[in-house]
Amino acid sequence: MNVPQMFGENVFNDAVQKETLPKEVYKALRATIESGKQLDVSIAGSVAAAMKDWAVSKGATHYTHWFQPLTGLTAEKHDSFIEPEGDKVIMRLTGKSLIVGEPDASSFPSGGSRATFMARGYTAWDPTSPAFVKEGTLYIPTVFVSYTGETLDKKSPLLRSMTAIDKQAKRILSLFGIACKKVSTTVGPEQEYFLITEEMYEKRKDLQLTGRTLFGAPVSRGQELEDHYFGVLKPRIAEFMADLDKELWSYGIPSKTKHNEVAPAQHEMAPVFSTTNKAVDMNMLTMEVMRKVAKKHGLVCLLHEKPFEGINGSGKHNNWSMSTDAGFNLLDPGNAPEHNTLFKLVLAAVVKAVDDYQGILRASVASAGNDHRLGANEAPPAIISIYLGDQLGALVDSIVKGEDYVPRKALEGSIGVPESPIFPKDATDRNRTSPFAFTGNKFEFRMLGSQANVSDPNIVLNTIVADAFEQFADELEGAKDLESAANKIVERELKAHYRIIFNLDGYGPEWEPEAMKRGLLNNKTTADAVPVCFEDKNIQVFVKQGVYTKAEAIARADIQLENYTKIINIEALTLLEMVKQDIIPAVSDYVADLCANVAAKQAVNDSIPCNTERDLIMKLSEGNDKLSSLIVKLEDTLADIHMDEVVPASQAMAHEVLPVMDEMREVIDGMEKICSSEYWPYPTYFDLLYSVK
Repeated sequence: MNVPQMFGENVFNDAVQKETLPKEVYKALRATIESGKQLDVSIAGSVAAAMKDWAVSKGATHYTHWFQPLTGLTAEKHDSFIEPEGDKVIMRLTGKSLIVGEPDASSFPSGGSRATFMARGYTAWDPTSPAFVKEGTLYIPTVFVSYTGETLDKKSPLLRSMTAIDKQAKRILSLFGIACKKVSTTVGPEQEYFLITEEMYEKRKDLQLTGRTLFGAPVSRGQELEDHYFGVLKPRIAEFMADLDKELWSYGIPSKTKHNEVAPAQHEMAPVFSTTNKAVDMNMLTMEVMRKVAKKHGLVCLLHEKPFEGINGSGKHNNWSMSTDAGFNLLDPGNAPEHNTLFKLVLAAVVKAVDDYQGILRASVASAGNDHRLGANEAPPAIISIYLGDQLGALVDSIVKGEDYVPRKALEGSIGVPESPIFPKDATDRNRTSPFAFTGNKFEFRMLGSQANVSDPNIVLNTIVADAFEQFADELEGAKDLESAANKIVERELKAHYRIIFNLDGYGPEWEPEAMKRGLLNNKTTADAVPVCFEDKNIQVFVKQGVYTKAEAIARADIQLENYTKIINIEALTLLEMVKQDIIPAVSDYVADLCANVAAKQAVNDSIPCNTERDLIMKLSEGNDKLSSLIVKLEDTLADIHMDEVVPASQAMAHEVLPVMDEMREVIDGMEKICSSEYWPYPTYFDLLYSVK
């Protein structure tokens, strides 16, 4: 396999554009992609023709405007290239068809920003993310807006946020004599996932309808031996991963790393960094390809954050940084960060932004699935904090506390034997318990859920840092002594926002009370986290930076709560169905057979011991009765919820419905442990987690 040759073979990338487009058209398109210049619509016809010819050569017969509506998924409507010409047809893609499409917008979430009967919506080409061919169709990445101009997708505000940080970062850089065409944020989203057999998946209604198991007794051997992490890949998993890499590489997705994760049946893939909007598109495509390739191997890829209780769930680490078109990284501290005024200013801006807007940063990763993993010893807590490490932590301490700074340099490492090479050690360790950790020249935002669209947290990060940059630039542009003025801002802001920095164990029991003393938010559920998005301060930062209108900001928070409420409702209804139709009848059958055994023994001789059977009969019968009463309780709770009132409905789901479901789970899991496996109606955790050989 010639990897360099196959990499990006299905992508209309720079090399293909240079080869197929007229020289002036190519230059105009690259100016838009690389410098953010307004797209020259006059070139659309030439680009469309070349793109169509290339796609047809790859076997494509259709094209689609590929967009990301507020469902959190992707959407596509396929049109063929054919156009009648007499009695025959020709293959054509016009400039207009490339630039704009018109899907029906009435059935996509809008958060009440438009009436259902208002159907018109538009998809518009995003030339900064390359088109690609998949399964006979040319996929054209686009944005999605309504007839009246409201954004109805996740990409539009992401692009706006990238424009905002580009504009404000260039103001900061220009003060320090650094000229550039563009400042871009880059992201490398690591992706965790589970693989189980298709056979087991099809026997679990909860997995099929909700993506997670709503009950399941812990398996005797979980992750406690810590032997699955980085362990030898099972042959079937290795074959899946090899096929996954091939397909991802063909789409130009730089899949770099693959390995077993901590939990049994859990794995991870990590890509190389890309510009944020491209990284988002790549990650959405990655999740789709994972599911498709898994199916080819008789497997199912589970992307839910917590498909199995009692073992680690899955996240998506968002490695975020800022760089110029010339490759200058704004988050690179250099060899002497204490003398790097620009870096300190950028660092202060990030610290200020994260502290000022910790609420919306937390809300950006909130979901029904992610609520199950945040705060457990597998993911950062729901409290936003920043980890800077020993080197930068000491630097910030010296600024805030007025102490002398002792530079910490990278060291040489060795195991102390002559045969072992000397290896370089970083200047600081990594903190896996921190939600927002500095890792050398980037920040790793570790709170994202595994099935999340990574645009949401990056929209927030870009916007709030752009806002801090704007405030700093406004203050510095009139300064007579730039160094002195910048250092005063750094000292002022680090002192003001020092509370958000925490360099210790985020899992430790002392952190939550300490965070409360510091006044940090601790919104543990989506129902508690998202309402901060309705606060005027948190709306206005988006409005000021041109990322959302007020109506768009409110609509998206409404949609997030509505989606959360619907998911919990589906889970509750699924649990009720499984309990009533399968679990109670199966347990009753086992009890009936136990009773028959007791009766048979007693008929032979009433002195024959039956204590084991009687004990099981009593425990299982009590369990069924308890489940029956909880069924009534859950149904009554659901009946009292008004689904159209999103804030109170989400609160009820989080604090009333889920606790009853947890009670039911406890009873079910207890019965599973003592019920005969011949009678238990669903695959157990052992069946699910250890079925791949």
